[in-house]
Amino acid sequence: MSRSRFVAISIVLDALVVNASIVGAFFVRFGGELPAFNFAAYAGLWPLITALYLGAGYVFGLYEPERTESAWEISRAALQAVTLGTILTAAVAFFAGPRFFSFSRLAIVIAWLAQFALLVGWRLAAMRITPIHWPEQRILIVGTNQLACELADEFERRASWGYRVIGQLRVDDTKDAQACKLPVLGNASDAAAIVAREGIDRLIVASPVAIRELIEEMAVGNDLDVRVEVIPELYEIFIGTVDSTVSDIPLMELTRPATPGWFVGAKRLFDVLASIVLLALASPVLLLSAFGILVSMGWPVIFTQERVGRELAPFRLVKFRTMVRNAEAHSGPVLAEADDARITPLGRVLRRYRIDELPQLVNILLGHMSFVGPRPERPFFVEQHLATIPGYRERFRVKPGTTGLAQVSGHYATTPGRKLKFDLIYMYHQTLLMDLQILVETVKVVLTGRGAR
Repeated sequence: MSRSRFVAISIVLDALVVNASIVGAFFVRFGGELPAFNFAAYAGLWPLITALYLGAGYVFGLYEPERTESAWEISRAALQAVTLGTILTAAVAFFAGPRFFSFSRLAIVIAWLAQFALLVGWRLAAMRITPIHWPEQRILIVGTNQLACELADEFERRASWGYRVIGQLRVDDTKDAQACKLPVLGNASDAAAIVAREGIDRLIVASPVAIRELIEEMAVGNDLDVRVEVIPELYEIFIGTVDSTVSDIPLMELTRPATPGWFVGAKRLFDVLASIVLLALASPVLLLSAFGILVSMGWPVIFTQERVGRELAPFRLVKFRTMVRNAEAHSGPVLAEADDARITPLGRVLRRYRIDELPQLVNILLGHMSFVGPRPERPFFVEQHLATIPGYRERFRVKPGTTGLAQVSGHYATTPGRKLKFDLIYMYHQTLLMDLQILVETVKVVLTGRGAR
């Protein structure tokens, strides 16, 4: 059984155990009956009671298999959790008023005993039937100092949890790297090659020496899928957050997922609803624009072009045509410029006020894009940027957007490298409020005709 599945099953079973024990305690106390007056107190509070017990279980580590691997540890954690849950339940019932403080005292004691026995019992049975499977984590430590050795020793003590330290890297050409009793695989400058060769899952930097180049290479490397963490210096804690600890050693993750699952779901729901509403509201503008293009420029009215989306997946972007026909017939793929001669007079108006982008509401509705995100680029330029701009692949971890931080913060001719910095700032700090701010700024850009594309 995987760790995540064990945690999910633990929460569900514990919720059932807590409530079944309380109901069973009433049956035992009142001879197989459920007296309405006494039982009503529980019936009115059971969701809160469940949350209190699960919270107590979380506090004492019942949902951290690393802390409950033996019968003794399980029993101690369950005893503490049940006791705290019972105390909190009694306190809530007392402060909720006389109607809720009608729990039978004996039923509370019986429920406490049953909860403790069942919480311990099902865990011991599960461990015997299907032990938890710990996926291997291959770890490479950068540094040869005492802190690096302490970290390696701690992972060695946790080897049964899947941790395997493959080796360490020097931060320079010094030869005093044998203190950790680990193989020295090379220097920090060799990190990318060693990570790829050894299949490293986690790269932990224990030395601040010459760290900037290493972090930039590993954290936003184009071809490496590795979790990069650093043991932070004091100033780094001021500007970041500690994400985990190993024993008493803090770790700061530099490659955390760009967006949590709940945020992705909420954003997709907003995209679907808002795109439907805006397509309906903007239909007169869409029709007038299409008619104007048809009269002034002829067919085709709609222009489609292959763009690169999330995880480098291609899709067809839909826009109103703003250039002459076969605009790239002689030049090949080139980026549009502020005074591009290929743009028609009507096309310049459509571009100035972003009306040419309105058909992209269809792309949003189909799930190719979001309202806010890095702008989707063409495959030809993506290949160039991947080869020349460090970390460019990172922007494809999220869906592209019709607008983004780069579009409301930069200028028309902002370089791809500078746009990437804006994209990464957005990706790693995005919130619903930030999305709203960008959308408001986009409205200002549309009304004033300024900004970058």
